[in-house]
Amino acid sequence: MILLDIIYYTFIVIVGIQVLFYLFLFGRFSFSKPSKKSPKKISVSVIICAKNEAENLKNFLPSIVSQEYPDYEIVLINDASHDETLEVMEAYKSKFNNIKIVDVKNVEAFWGNKKYALTLGIKASKNDYLLFTDADCKPVSKYWVREMSSHFNNDKHVILGYGAYSKIKNSFLNKLIRFETLVTAIQYFSFAKLGIPYMGVGRNLAYTKKEFFNANGFINHIQVRSGDDDLFINQIATKSNTTICHTKDSITISPPKTSFQDWFKQKRRHVSTAKFYKLKHKVLLTLVFCTQFLFWILSIILLASLFNWQIVLSLFLFRIIIQYIVYGLSAKKLEETDLLWLLPFLEFFLIISQLTIFINNLISKPNHWK
Repeated sequence: MILLDIIYYTFIVIVGIQVLFYLFLFGRFSFSKPSKKSPKKISVSVIICAKNEAENLKNFLPSIVSQEYPDYEIVLINDASHDETLEVMEAYKSKFNNIKIVDVKNVEAFWGNKKYALTLGIKASKNDYLLFTDADCKPVSKYWVREMSSHFNNDKHVILGYGAYSKIKNSFLNKLIRFETLVTAIQYFSFAKLGIPYMGVGRNLAYTKKEFFNANGFINHIQVRSGDDDLFINQIATKSNTTICHTKDSITISPPKTSFQDWFKQKRRHVSTAKFYKLKHKVLLTLVFCTQFLFWILSIILLASLFNWQIVLSLFLFRIIIQYIVYGLSAKKLEETDLLWLLPFLEFFLIISQLTIFINNLISKPNHWK
C-alpha cells in the first residue's frame, strides 16, 4: 500500500510536469500565429546531396526546377554514386542553366562521409543564402524557395522548416512515422520559439554561407557520420539568429519507410546524434521523454490496481485533453490532422519504439551514410 501511495503521488507530479510542458513549452508553437513574410530579393542556392538516388532525382527534381523564384541556382552533389545519379544530374543540367553539378569522389580520409560532400557543394555554391533538401524530397508548392527564403533578414540567418512524409492509407506504420515526425517538429519549433533552438531537419533547412564558414563548417563533429543537419544546427543556432517557417507553401514531402525494420534503422541513425547535443538540450529532451514514459507506466499500474482510480482516471484524461488541444493546433498548421484520432495509441507505441532504439544504440552502433 505504501508503494502504491508513492506511485500515486509521483503520478500526480508527473501529470503536473506534463501539463506544464504542453501548455508553456509546446504551446509556444501551437498557440502562435503564423508568420507570413514578404518575399525577399535575395539570391538563393538550393543544395541537394545525392548518393545512389537516380530514381528519386527523376521523380523529385521537376518540383525543384519548377520553383517560381527570380534568382536561384540548384547545386546537385553526386556523392560517389555507383548508379546513374550523375547521368540524371547531367541530363537536367543540359536543360536548365541554373543547375551546377559537384561530382565528389571517394577520399580515404572522408570515406562515405556526407558532410565532406556537402562541404564541397557549399563551397561551390555562388550565393550567400543556402536552402537544403534531400534527393527524395518534393516541395508541396512552387513557392517553397520563396517562402523559406522570405524569413532571412539581418538578424535571422538560420531557418527551420518542416519536412513531412507522404500518407499511405490503412498503414499503422505510416501513421507512426508521421506522428513521430510531427512530434519532433513540435519540439524543435517550440524550443526555437522559446529561444533555445536545438535542431533542424535536412529535408527542409536554410542558413547562410557566412554562418557555415564562421563555424568552420562541420569540423567540430566531422567524425560523426550523421548530424549534418541536427548537429550543425545544435552548434550554430541561437535565440537571436534562428527562426521557423511553417507556412503551407514551405513544407516538403518525402516517401516514408514502408517496413518497420527500415524505419527502425533510420531512427537509430537519427537518435545516435542526440548524445552530441549541448547539455541543456539533452537535459530538457530527456526530461520530456522520461515524464512521458512515466505518465504511461504509472497510469497503467494505478488503473490496473484500481488505486484511487477515479482521481487517476480524471488526471489521465485531463492530460490527454491538454495534449489533444496542443497537438491538434500544431497538426492543423502542419497538415497532419488525420493523426489525431489515434493520438494516445501512437504516443504509446512511439515511446516504446524510442526506448527500444535507445537500448539498441547502447548495445551496438547504427549504420550511417554509405
